[in-house]
Amino acid sequence: MAEFTTILDDLTVMIRLGIYDHEAEPQRVTISVRMTIDYPTPPSADAIEEVLDYDFVRTGILTLAADRRFALQETLCETIAVLCLDDTRVRSVTVRTMKTDVYPDARIGCEVVRGR
Repeated sequence: MAEFTTILDDLTVMIRLGIYDHEAEPQRVTISVRMTIDYPTPPSADAIEEVLDYDFVRTGILTLAADRRFALQETLCETIAVLCLDDTRVRSVTVRTMKTDVYPDARIGCEVVRGR
């Protein structure tokens, strides 16, 4: 068994996220995803067919950002974690979201870790 970690780091999206009236409009959120992936053997052919193609994670997040409103960062993180775990090779996933513009002097975020 070969274990790898695939990382999608600091993807910035505009998303409707929050509980307050002023958060009804999309706001800037950065999202990072770390997936621990098990492969039966290390990739040897240098071909995308041997590994997890991370495009599905990015595309899934962009679709969520365009199509859905979330009240809580916790719910957003959990939804992204479930998306990642849909691929049975993903053993565990860490998802972090950060609202970048809530405060002038800090970012506010959430992180969830899920595994099989």
